Amino acid sequence: MAASPQNPTAPRRKVSRHRGEGQWAVGHLTPLNGNEQFKKDDDGLNVRTRIETIYSKRGFDSIDPNDLRGRMRWWGLYTQRKPGIDGGKTAILEPEELDDRYFMMRVRIDGGRLTTRQLRVIGEVSQEFARGTADITDRQNIQYHWIRIEDVPEIWNRLEAVGLSTVTACGDTPRVMVGSPVAGIAEDEIVDATPALEEMQRRVLGNKAYSNLPRKFKTAISGSPLLDVVHEINDVAFVGVRHPEHGPGFDLWVGGGLSTNPKLGVRLGAWVPLEEVPDVYEGVLSIFRDYGYRRLRNRARLKFLVADWGAERFRQVLEDEYLKRKLVDGPAPEEPVQQWRDHVGVHRQKDGRRYVGFAPRVGRVDGATLTKIAELAEAHGSGRVRTTVEQKMIILDVEEDQVDSLVAGLEALDLTARPSTFRRGTMACTGIEFCKLAIVETKVRGATLIDELERRLPDFDEPITINLNGCPNACARIQVADIGLKGQLVVDDRGEQVEGYQVHLGGALGLEPGFGRKVRGLKVTARELPDYIERVLTRYQERREDGERFATWAARASEEELS
Repeated sequence: MAASPQNPTAPRRKVSRHRGEGQWAVGHLTPLNGNEQFKKDDDGLNVRTRIETIYSKRGFDSIDPNDLRGRMRWWGLYTQRKPGIDGGKTAILEPEELDDRYFMMRVRIDGGRLTTRQLRVIGEVSQEFARGTADITDRQNIQYHWIRIEDVPEIWNRLEAVGLSTVTACGDTPRVMVGSPVAGIAEDEIVDATPALEEMQRRVLGNKAYSNLPRKFKTAISGSPLLDVVHEINDVAFVGVRHPEHGPGFDLWVGGGLSTNPKLGVRLGAWVPLEEVPDVYEGVLSIFRDYGYRRLRNRARLKFLVADWGAERFRQVLEDEYLKRKLVDGPAPEEPVQQWRDHVGVHRQKDGRRYVGFAPRVGRVDGATLTKIAELAEAHGSGRVRTTVEQKMIILDVEEDQVDSLVAGLEALDLTARPSTFRRGTMACTGIEFCKLAIVETKVRGATLIDELERRLPDFDEPITINLNGCPNACARIQVADIGLKGQLVVDDRGEQVEGYQVHLGGALGLEPGFGRKVRGLKVTARELPDYIERVLTRYQERREDGERFATWAARASEEELS
């Protein structure tokens, strides 16, 4: 090896030229990984034509691999997990070994807004094509499973006939725009974000200017003082505030996200009036498209760019390069006065009628139940329903004299408007039943956990959130739950490897947001889970100070108390 000029006897180091982060805006247009290459080769939106004209006619085996595990996500389709593969093999097997010949299909429901007619069609599609599956997600969507490629065009026809779509419900795209489920309805609303949300949809959905992003892009907008759209963990969020001079508008947040490297969004200190929200939204989205990191998938979310730039530079680039004008400085949102933000229960609307929020078990419903909900709503004078970011549902526009009958009808469907703390606060991701990334089961376990805690702690009535996730990716928001449970394989007392969870404690959003804490080595088996939660909640009740929230107590409790 040749010597360096500075030290003739030392071997010369090989110099590797850094290829940059793949940012388009600085000239790095050559794809640096396989994902960027297949997106450059063909826009993901184009796969619909192949699905309709080739794959649905020739069957699963005709699907190109880059479409199957890539572009089909642009139309809300993921292959689901092949049955019978245990969690220990999740990270070992190749994608084609994990793939079943069926799909998960995600129906995007921006703002959680549905008519009863749309809900009925969702239920009918579930029963006819998805073996009855229809889970409510924590981003207001509905997810089907067991979808055959042969049936996809007909499902699209049914959904689109009533104004629903699966476009960019997945993929490196602008995902569903979560919004307050009581926008334009609630008495205490600061500002109705509906006009802005509709214009954002019009500009972005199906637009190839935004269909090749570095990774997924999550949006939240709400004018509710309850802060009901988990704005802190979205790529961009518009939060209702009152400016002392300009009146109602939105505070702008960017760069939130969870997964294995969680970050809370940051305020840009900018107040945005309702009519300017779509322009600002497009500006932030365009910054992500142009400056986002495309070299490494695990650094491709907007939160990494925001962390590197900081709020001041991000705002300056937004104003100078995209908006071509300055934004108005504005106030931060006020803290919500309550911990529950799911709108469960009976509430008065601004028009004097009522809306009724109710709780399925961990978002798990089925097509027949959704159809019955639509029928029940209509029988009580309502034509509108909503989904929430807490895996709940709401029926709007109920006359006061119809409320008791409606609530009784929901109870008959096991959909209570008066849930226990545990039913109200427990959330679960899809888990190993269908998800190829999962390591453990979540949905059934979450539902049985609710029953067990209701039996063991019948008088526990403090707000508490218990979030179960099947893997480290935090789809169920484990880091911001009072008790977050990250699925993994653990060793039980007999030395055997079994399903279990790493425990996160004291996370929160809204009231003092933060990621809580992990106690070193604190893991529980699935079998031990009810015992552990009963134990830690009993200690909390015995040792908390007056009015102390679980998250606050967990932050100061000893490791022994939390074990």
